[in-house]
Order: sequence, then C-alpha cells, then structure tokens
Amino acid sequence: MDTSTRPKSGTGFFKTCFNGVNALSGVGILSIPYALSQGGWLSVLIFTTIAIICFYTGILLQRCIDSSSLVKTYPDIGELAFGRKGRFVVAIFMYLELYLVAIDFMILEGDNLEKLFPSVNFHVAGLKIGGKQGFVLIFSLLVLPTTWFRSLNALAYVSIGGILASIILIASVAWVGAFDGVGFHEKGVLLNWAGVPTAMSLYSFCFSGHAVFPMIYTGMSNRKMFPTVLLLCFIICTLGYGLMGVIGYLMYGESLRSQVTLNLPTRNVSSSIAIYTTLINPFTKFALLVTPIAEAIEDSLHVGKNKAVSLSVRTALVVSTTIVALVVPYFAYAVALTGSLLSGTATMLLPCACYLKIRSRTCRRLGFEQVVCVGIIVVGVGIVVVGTYSSLKQIIQSL
Repeated sequence: MDTSTRPKSGTGFFKTCFNGVNALSGVGILSIPYALSQGGWLSVLIFTTIAIICFYTGILLQRCIDSSSLVKTYPDIGELAFGRKGRFVVAIFMYLELYLVAIDFMILEGDNLEKLFPSVNFHVAGLKIGGKQGFVLIFSLLVLPTTWFRSLNALAYVSIGGILASIILIASVAWVGAFDGVGFHEKGVLLNWAGVPTAMSLYSFCFSGHAVFPMIYTGMSNRKMFPTVLLLCFIICTLGYGLMGVIGYLMYGESLRSQVTLNLPTRNVSSSIAIYTTLINPFTKFALLVTPIAEAIEDSLHVGKNKAVSLSVRTALVVSTTIVALVVPYFAYAVALTGSLLSGTATMLLPCACYLKIRSRTCRRLGFEQVVCVGIIVVGVGIVVVGTYSSLKQIIQSL
C-alpha cells in the first residue's frame, strides 16, 4: 500500500509517539550513567547538544522525503541525493548499525543473566561453558524463532512494552538509591577530558533512531504532525536518559560499571526487577533489528518468497551475532563503537550531506541552514573519528 496517496489509513499521533520513543529509548539507557561518569557533570552539555542536533537531522530526513514522492526509506534518500553510490553507502551504515545493536543486545543478556545467576556453568557434550557464554547461547536460541516472523505488525504492539520497560527500569534503580541503603551521596567530577570521547560516543548511541524515522514518518496518517511528534519523542527520551544518568552517577560515582544494572546489589527485589526488565527489552526488539537486514539480503538474492532461504538467512544472522557477542565481551566498548562509528554517521553526517545535496539543486546561495548543516558535519566527523579510535583501542586492550 502506498501511504503517500492514502495517508488517512496510517498510524495516529499517539501510536506514532510510542513508536518514536521506542525507537529512541533502547539499551542506551543502561550505559548513560557510565557515560556521565566517563565525561563528568559538564558532559551533560555535550549530551544536550547531541540531542538537539539529532532532532534537527530527523527533521532534515523528513524534508528529504518530502522532496520526492519516490522516497520512502533511508537508502532511498541516499539514492535521491547521490545516486546508486549514495544508496549503497546509506544502506551499509544503516544495516551495520542494526547488526551491531543486535550484538550489543546479546552481550547485555549474557552480562545480566550472569549477575542474576553468578555461579552457573553449563556442561554440553563434555565441554564446560562459562555462565555468561552459556546465557548468550541460550538467549540466541530463544530469540531465534521471533526473527522468523515475516510480518512486522506482529511486533508493532511491542513498542508500548519497550517504553514501559524503560520506565520500570528508571523507577526501580531510583528505588534502590532511595530505599535500599545505597543513597545518592557520590559527588562525581566536573569534567574528565580523558573520558569525553567515550561519553560522546555513548550519547550519540542514545539518539540513533534515524534508520527508523523514515518508516515512522511515511506511515503517519497526518504527516504534518511529524515535527511535533519528533519533538515530543526527543523531549521524553532526553529527560528519561538524563534522569537515569543523574540517578546512577549520584548513586555510584566513579565506580559505575558499563551497565548500571551490574552495580545494583544482588538478592534485592528492586534490583531483580531492574535486571529482569533489562532482559525483556532485547527480546522485544531483536527481531525488529534483524528483519530489515534479512529483507535486504533476501532482496539482493531475489528470494523474497522462498520460505526455506528466508529462514536460513535469518538463522545465519542470529548465529553470526552470537559468535561476535562471544568474542567481544565488553558491553560499553561495543556500544561506544556502534555510537561513534555508525550512529554518528547515520544520525549526523548522512542526513546533512543528503539534505545539502538535494537542496543545492533548487537553491544555490549559502543560507543560514547550509552553514548549520556544515557545522553539524564537522561535529559529526569529530565524534566519528575520535570516538571510533578510542573505543577500538579499548576493545583491543580488553581482548
């Protein structure tokens, strides 16, 4: 169905808000206290700046879509701006980002299940498998069937579940601080220059919903409301992330682990609620991440309708993410790499570059907006280069 000709049948205001908030509020919420502890209190300014930039580039994507009736997806925008090469570059960054987030989910499940059941080891066919590795393998087996669904409608209502999970998570962490004897006594540092690259990368990761924005926009029943919806989504998520960051940093200061749930005291009802909630989120989102990649592979192989090939493509994706998750065990570095290299590119560089190119066909003169776009590109390149270097360095050191 073409939503541009019959927009009335699309999603309404609140459903679109749910989808938008769910696209933005992902696993980033767990690493935001760690990001704040890396950068110090003043890095909140960097966080806010990145939020504003990402909101603006989301609006730029909308303008790119409006400039041609043929444009429906993010790769379409790349093609409209830079031809086949543009489509290829956008697709590579978009699918790689989705793939890496899927890997981050695997590592997350392993870490938190190991915290819940610390002394568990698995014995399979005479081999002893460590707790965390065993849990990653179990998660991949459990999540595999969800990736076989062909229809995203079956997964659409999951958005509300994902948002509720984020709210419960913030509430239960705050409860641990307020009532379970942890308190909010840590002073923290004002600014830590050495940790700023990691903080910037993790902050970028928090606002990387751009791969999904075109789908959300083209599916709206009243597209004029998109800027309002986007603003609302960004305000809600920025406040949620900010609250979680401040609570976590005041509770644990410099001793924060890569995910705040790993700091929580064990054998504690509110801690357990926080960890179980964390475990639910990847189950609800894993298929949403893998499906676009699987569809792209199926399209390139021209096997869209072949069930057997489709199942094997999706299974192969789950298997490969599992292998990488077992090899790169450290969550914060994996998320920081995703944030700096891919989210920085997909959320800052590509929207501005595509918009400038499309705009240059109708408007030759240099206006305020063009200057802003060039400024964002400069900031984006900085985050990509510095952040990628520092997170790769950390991953290599931790292996």
